[in-house]
Amino acid sequence: MIELRGVTKLFGTKRAVDQLDLNVRQGELFAFLGPNGAGKTTTIKMVCGLLTPTSGTVHIAGFPATSQDARQLLAYVPDQPFLYEKLTGREFLRFVVEMYGIERQVAALRISELIETFEMADFVDEACETYSQGMKQRVVFASALVHDPKVLVVDEPLVGLDPRSARIVKDLFVAQARSGVAVLMSTHLLSIAEELADTIGIVDHGRLLAHGPLTSLREQFQLEGPLEDLFLRVTGGERRPTNGQLPQKAVEAGDWVDA
Repeated sequence: MIELRGVTKLFGTKRAVDQLDLNVRQGELFAFLGPNGAGKTTTIKMVCGLLTPTSGTVHIAGFPATSQDARQLLAYVPDQPFLYEKLTGREFLRFVVEMYGIERQVAALRISELIETFEMADFVDEACETYSQGMKQRVVFASALVHDPKVLVVDEPLVGLDPRSARIVKDLFVAQARSGVAVLMSTHLLSIAEELADTIGIVDHGRLLAHGPLTSLREQFQLEGPLEDLFLRVTGGERRPTNGQLPQKAVEAGDWVDA
């Protein structure tokens, strides 16, 4: 569903993403990990069509990421939720369904379902400017799902969420993936990735250093501990040679499967 081939992104002389190959399949929950400045957010913005690569290709279900066809299939939740503060949550959801051109009766039913799923009935008719961070994030997630996307991309999804909101969102990711949605999740919370992800990709300096199910990565790097140990080994435990080549162990784990 999500396919990046040979993607490089330059900002002046800075190489934010470097020859990145990445694939997220239908029904897969993919955790995209890396230190600050590793290129995760730049990659996500290219997947969402908000940035274009300097070279290489990005496709969503076979369509170029910048195309309208791709955007109709994709939902994006950024790390900082944006709402129109003077609208109520319900009004914001109605605004979104109108942008997607969803038939009114279908839209009303879908909004009601999402209000129930995200437990928003107590506040959805209040102005968004009164919402806590967790309330805002719930409305943003609901708005992302209102058009029944086939690809869900989320950047730091649990920032500022209380435990109840975090549980709702985590359950949502799993449910979406099991229903056949391709979920790409960028997070610094390694425990969340360890708990939820089918596949883990670790990137640093814009390059994919490790990729595969956690069990395969543990075998590859001969580690039995938590994901944190693996992450530190991949991103900091091996010194890069001065010729720019990857460390010997910074390789993909498991077979590459195209969608």
